[in-house]
This record gives sequence, C-alpha cells and structure tokens, in this order.
Amino acid sequence: MWRRFRRVIINQEYFPKKDSKTVYFINHNYWWDGLLPLYLNRKLFKQHARALMEDKQMRQYPFFSRIGAFSVNLENPRSSIQSLRYAVESMKRNNSCLFIYPEGKLMPVSDSKPKFKEGLSWLYKKMEGVDFVPVAFYIDHSKANKPDLYISIGEKVNGYSLMEKPDINSLFEESVHNLLVQIKLKLNNSTNNH
Repeated sequence: MWRRFRRVIINQEYFPKKDSKTVYFINHNYWWDGLLPLYLNRKLFKQHARALMEDKQMRQYPFFSRIGAFSVNLENPRSSIQSLRYAVESMKRNNSCLFIYPEGKLMPVSDSKPKFKEGLSWLYKKMEGVDFVPVAFYIDHSKANKPDLYISIGEKVNGYSLMEKPDINSLFEESVHNLLVQIKLKLNNSTNNH
C-alpha cells in the first residue's frame, strides 16, 4: 500500500499508554481510510484494535471483518444502537482501541467542518476512562506523480460528561477540522517557501 504514496508524513501528539483505551475518530474522504488504521495500530499504537464500518461497505469489502471491523447499519436506528453497544463491550479490556469514521460514509474533501453522526457522542457518554482522539488523513496530489499522505494524530479531546451530545459532536468535529486546517497550512507554507 505504501508504494502508492511518494511520502507518508505523520504528526503524532497522542501516545497511548500500555493500559489505555482509545477511540480514534477520523475524517472519511478516501478509500484508503479503511486500511490506514491497520498501519497506525501496527506501527504506532500497538493496541487491540477494532473498527466500526458501514454495513454496505462491509458487504462490498468483506475482508475488513477478518481484520477487526464490525458493521453498523446507519439506516436502522435499532441496529445502530446494537452496534454501538457492541463497540462499548469491545472496549472493556485494557489496551483496546476503536477506529470510527463518524461522518458515516465517504465524503468529498472540503474546507468546511465535517458533520458527524451522533454515534460518536453516544459512545463518549457511555465510555468512562476512554481517551477520544482525533485523527486526520489528507492526501496531496499537487507535488509529484505519486501523492503525499499526511496523517495527523491530535491530543485526546477533553469534554465533560455533563455536555449534551450536540455539543460533544461539535467539539469532536472541530478537533478533526483543526487538524486538517493545520495540515493544509503546513502544505501552503512549504509551497510558498519553494
């Protein structure tokens, strides 16, 4: 997979401890998004990983179930809650992590803040002692035949258990958006300096 990129640039601010439990929430703009967490977990996080994936995508790419993904049916609220409860259960052991794409589906790259579904804030309200960490993926095609992949792993987001779900969602959306803005600023600065 990495041969498809000219460079992979990672900025990491969160480093899980051996007993950490972590939910990594990620923008969803590229097909590669489903494979990148495997690499991050193998090379950086080294946690017991699971991933939440839309059931349509899971049927289209069934190999993801063999590497720790489980499905969520976004069109059926009852089924969605069952998947989220399963996610909570999967996080009970130490050194576990969950990768989630809270936009719910592949979205075009945009300068605006991502819009997350409420499942992420629901998980936040149900999981005490779990770090919620924003991750941004950005692929830049402007420099060469092969694109550059930028991965930014932010610090854990500190919300408050008394916050309402829409406020939590907004906080999480803003944290991923800020990572994407930082990546683009660095890209613009490096382009202007050459």
